[in-house]
Amino acid sequence: MGILCPRAAAYGKARFTLVTTANRERVVIALGGNAMTGPDGSATPDAQRRAVEVAVEPVADLVASGAQVVLTHGNGPQVGNLLIKNQLAARVVPPVPLDWCGAQTQATIGFLVLNALRGALAARDVDRQVAVVVTRTLVDAADPGFTDPVKPVGRYFSARDAERFGALGQSWRSFGAKGWRRVVASPEPLEILDAPAVDALLAAGFVVVAAGGGGVPVVRADGGYHGVEAVIDKDLAAQLLARHVGADTLVIATNVEYAMAGYGTPDEKPIGRTTVARLREYAAAGHFAGGSMGPKVEAIVRFVSAGGKRAAITSLELIGDAVDGKAGTVIEG
Repeated sequence: MGILCPRAAAYGKARFTLVTTANRERVVIALGGNAMTGPDGSATPDAQRRAVEVAVEPVADLVASGAQVVLTHGNGPQVGNLLIKNQLAARVVPPVPLDWCGAQTQATIGFLVLNALRGALAARDVDRQVAVVVTRTLVDAADPGFTDPVKPVGRYFSARDAERFGALGQSWRSFGAKGWRRVVASPEPLEILDAPAVDALLAAGFVVVAAGGGGVPVVRADGGYHGVEAVIDKDLAAQLLARHVGADTLVIATNVEYAMAGYGTPDEKPIGRTTVARLREYAAAGHFAGGSMGPKVEAIVRFVSAGGKRAAITSLELIGDAVDGKAGTVIEG
């Protein structure tokens, strides 16, 4: 099967390139937040740009091999920076809600990824367009996370500052000697509302960046959708997106090569090729921390259990091998 894909050309005209879409592996790659900042955690514009340029190199190799690729990413440091700006300027400029912060960071990071990936593809003589979709993720307004928000976001502040921001309707919690942090809901993602747009762009031959930071959380209300003050786990959203677009493979790229059993103990060992049942046993035994590896393991288990061909957790450098089932913690359907 092939389709005609428009390309920009000189003098304002358009030329069309036949893009073959049949029999091509469709892969969703979720980049961890560490891939969006410098090695020391720096989130300066230059540090972020350099980090993204490094992160897209293995993605470009995968695209060059002929795969259809959807790229998603974390946005924790970037949202944290926007929240600090909100808080420090609250007396001068009205703070924007958290869903706005999510949308803004999706667009900003998407812009960086688009530029970096286009450059990496051009260096490989690959003529593929890249599109960024600012993506909404549906959640349930009755999700229990909204009644007891526990997900910390942003930096630590004093009790006095926390009281002031709390007066704006925010929830804050003490973390002892470190200070106070804002806490928000992290509801279960139910649907990637803009997945049809991602699917259409893939069919047209684009590499697509979507559902950054888990997507902008929205609820159904008054016959439409409204953003809510929440953050969504980007790995759980990635597996949902992968299912919606019929991906063959999901890769969760992080800063380690494997998920580990007994992490931090003398019995620590890497988990290579395994099964859904075995990963569930490890999870039930408490081997995966809730705020780090736990959601990643849950994401790949859900994807394969729902009919996905293969899912893996591995380091950024090994994405290509993980797609082939040759690196990382791998399960297959």
